[in-house]
Amino acid sequence: MKITTLPLDGLLLIELDVHGDERGFFVERFSRDRFSAEGLPCEFVQDNHSRSSPGVLRGLHYQHEPAQGKLVGVARGRVWDVVVDIRAGSATLGQHYATELTDMNGKLLWVPSGFAHGFCVLGDAPADVLYKVDVPYNAKGEGGILWNDRELGVTWPITDPLVSARDQTLPTFARHRAAQAAPRAR
Repeated sequence: MKITTLPLDGLLLIELDVHGDERGFFVERFSRDRFSAEGLPCEFVQDNHSRSSPGVLRGLHYQHEPAQGKLVGVARGRVWDVVVDIRAGSATLGQHYATELTDMNGKLLWVPSGFAHGFCVLGDAPADVLYKVDVPYNAKGEGGILWNDRELGVTWPITDPLVSARDQTLPTFARHRAAQAAPRAR
């Protein structure tokens, strides 16, 4: 496996060894021993599987209570995967990284806590996104940022995406930052 440190601190691109021939392929998506030997996160508490139709855009989502990291990959189809640094005080606050994840390219992203995550389905086939998380899901601790917020400057490679009603009404990045800066009621 090849591990690339990306420009946003903590974000890693993991390129797995895909063994293929005319019959298909085999890839080892996760090995605790190999991940641990490479210094990668390897303590996960939950596996999630999301299937999306062509043209669907999901995100930008995050979980802050407890803060959740994700190991993201695609088991079927193709997605344009986007992460945004939303960590207060980070040198790369508001910056994003995007890459194509597919069922054939053997790429995974380690998305540490403090990042918002989203993706859109590319092509004419559904996509299955698999992700391991390092803390359990907590509906009361989730949040999101508007997927097409101009301040973030994310260029999505599809036009007229199918976006849920919830994702269409997520706050802008500026509103997210203002909410983070506001003193919490005790």
